[in-house]
Amino acid sequence: MRSEGEEERKNATIDSRFNQTLRNVQGLLKGRSFPGKVLITRRSDPLDNSTMRSPDNHGSLRDSETGPSQQSDGSVEDELQSRNNLNASPSASQEKSSTSNSENTSNEVQKPSIGSRATDSARLMKFTKELSATTVILEKLRELAWNGVPSYFRPNIWRLLLGYAPPNSDRREGVLRRKRLDYLDCVAQYYDIQDIERTDEEINMLRQIAVDCPRTVPDVSFFQQAQVQKSLERILYIWAIRHPASGYVQGINDLATPFLVVFLSEHVEGSIDNWMMSDLPSEKISDIEADCYWCLSKLLDGMQDHYTFAQPGIQRLVFKLKELVRRIDEPVSTHMEEQGLEFLQFAFRWFNCLLIREIPFHLVTRLWDTYLAEGDALPDFLVYIAASFLLTWSDKLLKLDFQEMVMFLQHLPTHNWSHSELEMVLSRAYMWHAMFNSSPSHLVS
Repeated sequence: MRSEGEEERKNATIDSRFNQTLRNVQGLLKGRSFPGKVLITRRSDPLDNSTMRSPDNHGSLRDSETGPSQQSDGSVEDELQSRNNLNASPSASQEKSSTSNSENTSNEVQKPSIGSRATDSARLMKFTKELSATTVILEKLRELAWNGVPSYFRPNIWRLLLGYAPPNSDRREGVLRRKRLDYLDCVAQYYDIQDIERTDEEINMLRQIAVDCPRTVPDVSFFQQAQVQKSLERILYIWAIRHPASGYVQGINDLATPFLVVFLSEHVEGSIDNWMMSDLPSEKISDIEADCYWCLSKLLDGMQDHYTFAQPGIQRLVFKLKELVRRIDEPVSTHMEEQGLEFLQFAFRWFNCLLIREIPFHLVTRLWDTYLAEGDALPDFLVYIAASFLLTWSDKLLKLDFQEMVMFLQHLPTHNWSHSELEMVLSRAYMWHAMFNSSPSHLVS
């Protein structure tokens, strides 16, 4: 009887710990504070691509998604002024809130919503201050960017975070110009040649890339444009030629897409559904491709063994994920093991494509703000993001058998996700990272 009682107490402790973790995260959405850099409040308007959790400010922080297409002169001052006007019009905000909530709920969230807009302006000013410095302090920029980057600033910030553009503003233009010329030289040397000048291996690799490009992000019409696919083909082929240790590996094509969209956004207006890459002059297309190529190279430099033979880096992350899930949610871990489901069967693709195929594409750039802000620590943090992502459906998984779990995890119901769901995944990942990363013995069998 004593052993049974101890087992019951052990199970109760595990359940209590996990339930408390979930309650802590759920508390984020109710405005409760959380150790670290996260504090989220309820608001009437939906979260969008720039939802942020600031380590310095309280309240929900939602930076502007306004890009060049929505600003008459592209100036940050206009953006700040428009937000100040919003702050001066509480009645308009109340009217918006009442359309989606009851009157009581509208009144409840009204003040946080207005306050958050005031903080948005302050946050934009922080980004502006960091970027206008003669030498950008990357640690400060990472701290700001982790919580999301306004689309207007994203191209420049991504270049800086990846080390493609130098922190010193006096050197930046010259370095980018030289790197873009280097890319042009690579295109002439490796791509713009006849097949007779290629090896059989290079011909086969180029053919595989040509097959994969039309399959890339198939649900976004922009990526079905011939010019977009040709640009992807050039970027991927040159990267593969210059990185013979891995060559081209399926999945790398997905990793180039966020860069292509972000750097193209500097030159086009409106929604991605209306972008036409063929309308741009060849010089602009070349610059965009060069930026994509160099940033993709910088990203993959930090995870080289993810794409070498047998992809040992990814296998290592899958093993860590299995151990982490076992520590966080033992019932789910045990159920998956009893059903014979191996983590490699679903998590390999998650790490191989950095979750791009698992969430709606309009959320990818926000997720990548956090990825790039993590810097060299990204591979480690990916494990916590994957655990948080998986355990979003912990209750559901406990009810499924092997075949049902395989089908469910291959077709996760994320197509209607908004930024609030993504922020929840990142919040849990941050919390679990704080809990477990400083205690690695917790993750040892």
